[in-house]
Amino acid sequence: MSENWIPVSELEAIPDDDVIGVAVNGHQIALYKVDGEVFATDNVCSHGQALLSDGFLEDGEIECPLHQGRFCIKSGKAMCDPLTEDIRTYTTRVEGEEVMLLLD
Repeated sequence: MSENWIPVSELEAIPDDDVIGVAVNGHQIALYKVDGEVFATDNVCSHGQALLSDGFLEDGEIECPLHQGRFCIKSGKAMCDPLTEDIRTYTTRVEGEEVMLLLD
């Protein structure tokens, strides 16, 4: 089975140390740029259904704007209450100035 890499954003569209939300094939995805590296997770909180791209990114964690739960952007792990369910992460790569996302 071949890998399904999809272009999702220009690299410059993602501010340093911040997050944006994009729609990819019907999925809400959050893209983060930290120390020049791009990470991707589901954009919808597993607890309150809020958009994580509306949250606050700090120290590699995204804080949900609804109930202040935090997820690790590298692993998707729920880091504190009230979160009980992790979020999905996605593999990214940069080709030229284009951010590519691996969807399986």
